[in-house]
Amino acid sequence: MVEIPDIGALRDQIGQEVAVSEWYEVTQDHIDLFANATSDHQWIHIDPPRAVVESPFRTTIAHGFLTLSLLSVLMRQALHFEGLRMAVNYGLDRVRFTAPVPAGSRVRGRFVPTVVEDTGGNIQITWTVTIELENGDRPCCVAEWIVRYYRAET
Repeated sequence: MVEIPDIGALRDQIGQEVAVSEWYEVTQDHIDLFANATSDHQWIHIDPPRAVVESPFRTTIAHGFLTLSLLSVLMRQALHFEGLRMAVNYGLDRVRFTAPVPAGSRVRGRFVPTVVEDTGGNIQITWTVTIELENGDRPCCVAEWIVRYYRAET
């Protein structure tokens, strides 16, 4: 885990990878829970016997939005910011799902700050996040993620 004592100092690291998370396993249970939470029960995600026969991937795969939702947990594994009260997901500018995430596989996130700006006494960072699939030949997701950080009140 990378410790960031002063979030504003990330201005000096724009365009540089600052952290890589641990590997995170995406299990069929995760996929099923996500399907239930979002009411997205497409068979390619939740029906392993059918996926073996009919899917080009020969297994179930995670929802793209499930993969995207892992940004938060992957960042918490990779980075710790000191002196903050909270962080808020402000949105996304560009997201691409470039490879499937098979059930039972592992992913990790790579974090690069691309924009660091002041927002009324707080800091907003646009991160380019690349989610890699273990033993994959290309990333499974690339996103421009905007997070607003609120400093702790002193």
